[in-house]
Amino acid sequence: MQQKPEKPVKSVKSAKPAKPFKNIIAVANQKGGVGKTTSVINLAAALSKRRKKILVVDLDPQGNATTGCGIEKNQLDHSIYDVLINDVNIDECIITSNSCGFDLLPANRNLAGAEIELVEAENREYKLKNALAKISAQYDLIIIDCPPSLSLLTINGLAAANFLLVPIQCEYYALEGLSDLLNTVERLKISINPDIEVLGLVRTMFDGRNNLANQVSAELVKHFPKKLLSTCIPRNIRLAEAPSFGISAVKLDQQALGSRAYIAMAKEIVRLL
Repeated sequence: MQQKPEKPVKSVKSAKPAKPFKNIIAVANQKGGVGKTTSVINLAAALSKRRKKILVVDLDPQGNATTGCGIEKNQLDHSIYDVLINDVNIDECIITSNSCGFDLLPANRNLAGAEIELVEAENREYKLKNALAKISAQYDLIIIDCPPSLSLLTINGLAAANFLLVPIQCEYYALEGLSDLLNTVERLKISINPDIEVLGLVRTMFDGRNNLANQVSAELVKHFPKKLLSTCIPRNIRLAEAPSFGISAVKLDQQALGSRAYIAMAKEIVRLL
């Protein structure tokens, strides 16, 4: 039975002194359907289980990370749109997902209009960066779910981030799309964000019985040996079911293969950081 979505609950955060550390990861891939949002939610949930204070930023106008965290996006008082366009204080927009165990800067369809409205904005590429700078010290890690395109919203995510995590489905077009994304990141390092680094590439929706998946995986190992995470995220029914309950798979069924993979991935990310 589908759970009733949570009503947005304001997050209560204690004041902490500013800490000069790198703690913002953008999760991006311009190709859709690669398990990006699933990776954001379950990585955040797995890190929260390790007693980490996590903020997820839903930067996708579809708002899938918001609904996947059990939040009714049509009942939001404020969203990331208000932060980017209306200069609403970011503290007023952050809520807590009790079903997933971390904080969320939510999104809804209002964000679709932000692309057009940001075009004429001053310092348009740094809107998210400037907003997150006010609260980043309150969190161990901030994870940004970028849209599945190289849009102005995605550029905001990459401009704000210290690290880039790229989910990759092991299929025919994966390497070509990855090459385009990494070239874009190199251009951003020159013009917008010289501090961003590729934290890792993660193979998602992986089926070891599939010859093509194994061939693409071997190519990734060959070309990106230092950036490819050792953890593979398998195809798993629990990962597909969890969003309909408004909960992470890690919390829905910790023993599921997909959940255990994200828990292992969280440990690997902690080591890398």
